[in-house]
Amino acid sequence: MKKLLLAVSMAAMMTVPVQAADYVIDTEGAHAFIQFKISHLGYSWLYGRFNTFSGDFSYDASKLEASKIQLSIDTNSVDSNHAERDKHLRSSDFLNVSKHPKATFVSTKIVPKDGEAFDLHGNLTLNGVTKEVVIAAEKLGEGTDPWGGYRAGFAGTTTLTLKDFAINTDLGPASATVQLDLTVEGIRK
Repeated sequence: MKKLLLAVSMAAMMTVPVQAADYVIDTEGAHAFIQFKISHLGYSWLYGRFNTFSGDFSYDASKLEASKIQLSIDTNSVDSNHAERDKHLRSSDFLNVSKHPKATFVSTKIVPKDGEAFDLHGNLTLNGVTKEVVIAAEKLGEGTDPWGGYRAGFAGTTTLTLKDFAINTDLGPASATVQLDLTVEGIRK
């Protein structure tokens, strides 16, 4: 009788639909990145990143459109590997970190595409301006890690027009937009 009850219980557990799980983005282990690239006057690419950010997401593999993410970025942590340029990027010419020390992204909807791809819609607040952006994203993978936890990882990219976020410094037409690349690996809570 105990074996029958155990078998019925296990069968019932296997038929329970998978539900959303909550994850914290692994910035502590440096398994998440927010990077950018912008044309330098049309002659080369300037790359940089934000070193300090945090966030979490809820992910439901069986109902991707119910998933969501939120990020908070310390704009003072901008790092282009050049101290003088970083000082200029923090100034009122660009990120204006003294008035707007944080940038945020809060998802509003997810539109599944083919395979593991999806469009992540959300509100980005940068330099005191909030605009809807769409991030072309994809699931990279999920599963158990060597430490007994469970992880899920995603990557995405979007292009921002600087003037849309009140960044009006004119660096020429080749530098009017910046590409933002995000890679997030979350640890299930």
